[in-house]
Amino acid sequence: MSDPTRTSQSTRHATDPAAAAARTPAAAVAPTIRRPRAAGFRALLAAAALTGLLLAALGSPSPAHLLTRFTVQANLAVALVSACSAHRAWTGRRPVSPRITGALLPFLALPALAHYALPADTTAFTLPEAGTPTAARVIAPQLLYVLTPLATLADWLLLTGPRGFRLSCAWQWPAYPLLHLAFALAFPAAAGAPPPTVATALTLALAICLLPLITIGIDQVRPAPRLHNNRISPQGIGPLK
Repeated sequence: MSDPTRTSQSTRHATDPAAAAARTPAAAVAPTIRRPRAAGFRALLAAAALTGLLLAALGSPSPAHLLTRFTVQANLAVALVSACSAHRAWTGRRPVSPRITGALLPFLALPALAHYALPADTTAFTLPEAGTPTAARVIAPQLLYVLTPLATLADWLLLTGPRGFRLSCAWQWPAYPLLHLAFALAFPAAAGAPPPTVATALTLALAICLLPLITIGIDQVRPAPRLHNNRISPQGIGPLK
């Protein structure tokens, strides 16, 4: 009995165009779509996140301890992922997985909500309390709590296709923030912040679980943005329109 997964000798050695197209993978004939505008926007987003982190380090008496703060970790992830996404958009390569880019949305929204909704509590999810006001201490929170979350939201809504998130992300994305919250409760000295109160911890845990669900729900109903004007037919092999 012949193996259906093997290519026959006649097809393997055929030289006509139809047989050659049958053996050619789809990735080899798919047009390369470069997105310079998306690449430029994501490069600026990475630069904004890095600038905010640099200013936060300059305005802190112990910059190394900032690495334990969730705000710093989330913005560092945004800088790395945005730089990688910018390179892929510029070169026309496959974009970064939505499982990774989508996690940045609740990761950035969480410290922003904690900063503005819980201003009386200093937790491991926010930056340390500012001492003497300086330019770095004033600008850094605006970049990390306002600019990078809003820019990441704009990237998702305006430059990314919808319905890329899966329901499994609803329990995968909260895993690390919940572990970070548990670490801040169990080891406040190592986290570099006082332990949150019971009300604050419950509020943070609720936000950690709800933000991914809200993000996935919006992604399922939002309209698709106009990413590019593709003049190639949808099949990718037909003639130009």
